[in-house]
Amino acid sequence: MNSYIIFSAFVVVGLTFTFGYCARTGDRLMISETITSLEDVKHLFPTTSQEIEQQTEKYIAEARQAVDAIIAISAESRTFENTAKALDDLGSRDNLAIKYGAISVIEYVHPDKEMRDASHAAQEKIQTFLVEQLTNNKALYEAFKSYVDGNAQKEELNSDQRYFVDETMNDFKRAGLDLPEQALEEVRAVKKKLQKLSMDFGRTIAQDNRTIEVSRDELQGLDYEYIATLKKSDDGNYILGVDYPTVTQVLENCTVEKTRKKLYEAFHSRGYPENEQILKDIIAARDELAQMLGYESFAALNLEDQMIKSPERAESFLAGLREKANQKSNQELDLLIKELPESVELTVDRKIKAWDVAFLRNQYKKKYLNVDEQKIAEYFPMEYAIEQLLDIYSQFMSVTFKEMPLSGVWHEDVKAIGVYSKDGSQLYGYLLLDLHPRENKYSHACHAGIVPALQLQDGRRLPDVSVVIANFTKPTADKPALLKRDEVNTFFHEFGHAMHALLGATQLGSFSGTSVKRDFVEMPSQMLEEWLWNKEILKKVSKHYKTGEPLSGEMIDNILALKNFSSGGFVTRQAMLAQYALDLFKAGAHKNPEELLRALLSQLQPRIEHGPHYRLFANFGHLTGYAAKYYGYLWSKVFALDLFETISKEGLLNPEIGNKYVQEILAKGGSVDPNQLLKNFLGREPRKDAFIRDLGLEQQG
Repeated sequence: MNSYIIFSAFVVVGLTFTFGYCARTGDRLMISETITSLEDVKHLFPTTSQEIEQQTEKYIAEARQAVDAIIAISAESRTFENTAKALDDLGSRDNLAIKYGAISVIEYVHPDKEMRDASHAAQEKIQTFLVEQLTNNKALYEAFKSYVDGNAQKEELNSDQRYFVDETMNDFKRAGLDLPEQALEEVRAVKKKLQKLSMDFGRTIAQDNRTIEVSRDELQGLDYEYIATLKKSDDGNYILGVDYPTVTQVLENCTVEKTRKKLYEAFHSRGYPENEQILKDIIAARDELAQMLGYESFAALNLEDQMIKSPERAESFLAGLREKANQKSNQELDLLIKELPESVELTVDRKIKAWDVAFLRNQYKKKYLNVDEQKIAEYFPMEYAIEQLLDIYSQFMSVTFKEMPLSGVWHEDVKAIGVYSKDGSQLYGYLLLDLHPRENKYSHACHAGIVPALQLQDGRRLPDVSVVIANFTKPTADKPALLKRDEVNTFFHEFGHAMHALLGATQLGSFSGTSVKRDFVEMPSQMLEEWLWNKEILKKVSKHYKTGEPLSGEMIDNILALKNFSSGGFVTRQAMLAQYALDLFKAGAHKNPEELLRALLSQLQPRIEHGPHYRLFANFGHLTGYAAKYYGYLWSKVFALDLFETISKEGLLNPEIGNKYVQEILAKGGSVDPNQLLKNFLGREPRKDAFIRDLGLEQQG
């Protein structure tokens, strides 16, 4: 599953704070206003551990002064500019905010352990500051409240400003700022504990570099050229890591069950055993926090400000999808086991072993659908595929991409792209791409926003700075980097987040780009994934690395026939993960994550045997960031397919509908309720019909 992560720190709306600032001190320029070149972007990222420590101390001190300045303003002198806007700046474009985003990325991508450790320590310091001085600062809340109750009633606020004021007041109250001081102090303590636990949970996953060793005979089914890229142990065995390219290659292609099983178990044991206890502590602390704030459960607290509003509504949504998907999922499994290939055996009670599922699907596609993913990857050399994907974005969204020479950042693999308006007159932002796996690098794919895009009242547009992190197969001596179809899809997805960030220049930094309701944030990316199921688009982005020929019409038809091949299994698994996240954070401080997982698997995936070493609870990274909101992937996909169906009727490269999409959806960021954004674009209430049709579930359930 692709991952969306806001490393850049602390959005005021939601009081999760996504980072930035300035209380209009007037005597210093914020970093967000100094980004005018790629050199400025490079300087965002510290290069020594000492620099991380020094910048952290410096910018915390500056932010503390800015908080004090807001609090010190007299009630009669308060304005939107010096109170609400100053608070927005603190949470979205302050120097501390932006540096925090850059420092956070360092922990996930830097090859040097000292730098990663310094980044982690700095984040802990900043998170402590946030809890004490921003998200749980009663004096700051009272300052904001005095403006809301007083001069806010007299000022003529525009819609963005009014929405910010209303959302922020609701979030302050949801954070418990109207509690007595002693009770609030207890809330602060729990939040500090949770910040550390969440960081430790993610770090344990990121730094788990476990491997398995196998002999050459245990790699049967993998092509020679791929095997040649693997490292060897001193005794001549081959070393397989738990990075995504390796896991995908082995689980889909290796004909030796023992190897598939060993790597599957290693991959799904990442973070174990450390994260089992950390997750239990997170569950207990979140439940305690919810009780302190007057909520039945953390899930109720977590979902109250989302589109879906409540855990009950989320569960009802998931149940409806499962009802549609279960019958199709069973049909899919029946097809897979009709003729078992060698090396695959069912369990005594005729369950499919989880480490055989990807292999079975791949073998079925080759035998019955004439689709060989290894062969298809030959048509997606990374450089060409990315170039063509950018051209699609360029045409549809009327933007221009310029690759820029880059050196002196954390790794030589990192590339830089400048993003401009179609005529090149307006800089929208800079995008750094770090796309290949390496030891100690974050193993998922994600977009990280560093500097928010802003549209200032004086007409200036401040550019976005974003990083896209992925782990795509590296080139070999004989081949360029060749992307599997799912890797092409992953790039399209994460680049969709980046485009949201780049084009979502709003008046208020807290609403910029991807700073939307969490159960809406995946919509733009999932909508753009659908381009890759279009015949013309597949022809455009493919070129065989040897012959230069695009995918043939027959190959494309075979690929398109896969659209609904495993849709039942996809929805069933996603719904299971979403239900698991909800179950973990229902009422109750003491839960056994493994027991909950086993119970859910037996109920929702009864025909799959996952084995005793399936420890999803230890490496399900979304449990910290998304928490109970993992349902948002399916929820937002419903909207994504509704929009895609509407757009496809006008033409996928039609700049007219593309401009409407940019202006009505992306450019608004989080400044308008997502329900209204969808209605504005569609001209009606959104519907799930397109989602059901697209997955081939019309006749199911």
